[in-house]
Formats: sequence, C-alpha cells, structure tokens
Amino acid sequence: MAVKVKPLSDRVLVKPAPAEEKTASGIIIPDTAKEKPQRGEVVAVGTGKKDEPMTVKVGDTVLYGKYSGTEITIDGVEYLIMRESDIYAVI
Repeated sequence: MAVKVKPLSDRVLVKPAPAEEKTASGIIIPDTAKEKPQRGEVVAVGTGKKDEPMTVKVGDTVLYGKYSGTEITIDGVEYLIMRESDIYAVI
C-alpha cells in the first residue's frame, strides 16, 4: 500500500521497526519496558534542499536517534517524520 503523504524539503517519512517482543534468552518483555525502536524503513522522501539532494531513498532501512522525529498516524499505522540529518546510517 502506497502512503499518500509527500514530505517537504529534507524531510523523510519512516515506518519504525517493531519493538523487540523478547530477549535473546527468551524472556518476554512487557509493553511498559520495551525500548523505542531506532531502526525503520523509509516510505517517502522529500525533494531535498537547494544544492543538497536527498541521499536516502524509499525502501532504505535506516538507523536514527532514539528521540528523533515526530510520531504521526496515517490510516492507523504509526510513522515518524524527521529531517534527513536525524538519520545516522543506511543499513
């Protein structure tokens, strides 16, 4: 399903990866103790700033800061919208 949101300028729309449900040893993590994900998939990108083209593209998996971006809900799905400079790496 395509998202009908077009970020402006150097903004990027990211769908966060789901939070870990259990630890490596098999302990189930309750909702209150789950870490905020710091990885996600780019679902839409802006056009970039003048003289600064965008370096990420739709479909990239990215790492970003724990408190980066603004949470928004579109058609019941949680997304983050952030500046490209808030993205640390493409993996």
